[in-house]
Amino acid sequence: MRLRILEAAKQEFAAHGLAGARVDRIAANAGANKRMLYYHVGNKEDLYLAVLEGAYEKIRSEERGLDLEHLDPPEAIERLIDFTWNYFLRNPEFLALLNTENLAKARHLKRSTKVKSMHSPFVEMIRTVVTRGVESGDFRVTVDPVQLYISIAALCFFYLSNSATLSVIFGRDLLKKEARDERLAHMVALVLAALTGKSTADFGKAVGQGVRPPAHQPV
Repeated sequence: MRLRILEAAKQEFAAHGLAGARVDRIAANAGANKRMLYYHVGNKEDLYLAVLEGAYEKIRSEERGLDLEHLDPPEAIERLIDFTWNYFLRNPEFLALLNTENLAKARHLKRSTKVKSMHSPFVEMIRTVVTRGVESGDFRVTVDPVQLYISIAALCFFYLSNSATLSVIFGRDLLKKEARDERLAHMVALVLAALTGKSTADFGKAVGQGVRPPAHQPV
């Protein structure tokens, strides 16, 4: 019952935000009543926080399964970008929840005792990949893993969260498969060029083919 309530609440909060969400609709969609909802989770704000925590727990759990530690550093970064991009595509509710909570200045997330601890192992995993890349000569710079992840997430998030307006402005459907594939290739090339010191052109044909230019190739 708790899982059904949280799933119904995720859809409701993603569609209507915290202010517009209705507990009656959440309970009905979960096959419950308000008394059961309050018993299993709590009031509306408690429910919203539980949904946020669940959303972060889900993405962090899937990220742990990427096995980045056992890939060559450039391949690990490419896999991280590919995963982040496709996770956002598969989970538009996650983006909607992030928008809602940022409008609230993270007021509810600040109450969480779980979220920060979820992120620490993930940051260390990225740090290890970057360090290995520098030691192997694949990467020229040691970057802050938090900054690197924020940059990757931002490249994905802005494109998707603004795809409607950008499609109108630039006169192209940015969510067509060809456009999505082009965006992913661009992001991978951009990030790997920054880390390796090579040109983005060096990665153009390599993206998605498991092929990388040789280390130390001049720009």
